[in-house]
Amino acid sequence: MTQLTDLRSDTVTKPSQAMLQAMVAAPVGDDVYGEDPTINALEVKAAAMFGLEAGLFCPSGTMTNQIAIKAHTAPLTEVICDVTSHIYQYEGGGIAFNSLASVALVHGERGKMTPEQVEAHIRPLDNIHFPETKLVSLENTCNKGGGAFYTLDEIGAISEVCKRHELALHLDGARVFNALVASGDEAQDYGKYFDSISVCLSKGLGAPVGSVLLGSKEFIKKSRRIRKVLGGGMRQAGILAAAGLYALDHNIARLQEDHRKAKALEAVLLQANYVAQVLPVETNIVIFKLNDKYTDAAFIKALAAQNILAASFGPQMVRFVTHLDVTDEMQEHLLQVLNALNEAQVPA
Repeated sequence: MTQLTDLRSDTVTKPSQAMLQAMVAAPVGDDVYGEDPTINALEVKAAAMFGLEAGLFCPSGTMTNQIAIKAHTAPLTEVICDVTSHIYQYEGGGIAFNSLASVALVHGERGKMTPEQVEAHIRPLDNIHFPETKLVSLENTCNKGGGAFYTLDEIGAISEVCKRHELALHLDGARVFNALVASGDEAQDYGKYFDSISVCLSKGLGAPVGSVLLGSKEFIKKSRRIRKVLGGGMRQAGILAAAGLYALDHNIARLQEDHRKAKALEAVLLQANYVAQVLPVETNIVIFKLNDKYTDAAFIKALAAQNILAASFGPQMVRFVTHLDVTDEMQEHLLQVLNALNEAQVPA
């Protein structure tokens, strides 16, 4: 049996030996007291990379997003985001539960909103029937959009709308480094536009856990209090932060290899007789729609028989996500299996 190829997500990556060594060697302290030197170093480094003042290390991207939303909003206010965004679809209704805020949903293109769409969803302040618009949240890259990404120019245009209406702008940067590698934009420039940024370390960068919330010193001070209330205060977590530091130092540029593998998958799928549509591949996410030859369940079962794991992404929809644990040998096996499925008989 060939080695297991897990394409369900880039969250399935495991720490390399070098990352594990960095974790074991990390100096630690009590982070709730602000005394963990490795966490402090990670927060400073991440903030500097994005041109912001301070950072806050958290267990997950859901927590960093939810802290940011709560810090930016109040009850009876509203968040503008795309209908496919992670903060709306995949964070358990946390906006309502944690912040008592409502959501204005935009139907963007592959998860991306335009400045005109954002402006059209801003509520008039003099109408008491509506919640008060307070925050705009972008996702980069857009998961349900097949890894589509905002460029710096597009972000700048939305930021201008936000500034004109005195709205905060948050970035769910779950795969922000994929966007930066693909676009060639500089992380440092993001600080000009965003009031807060969530940077995930446990996806394409390969760390086992963790995200960093970035913003001004005042914003992070407020966010640190919210993190405590949500149960996110950690103690000697520098062991985890060390993995994040290693990831930032070693695993960003190599994301282009994941993108290359995803494009190769796209090329094969576009020619496959069982595929009706492939969303344009821009980064490391490949989403495609099957025709009537396979259901998504049958297709995933056929892959599993070849020791390949994939995720159903809705009726007839399948998602592959490439990552640093997908070797060249795994990629070649996957391409061979995808080609062979053109001739395969579908099991009853």
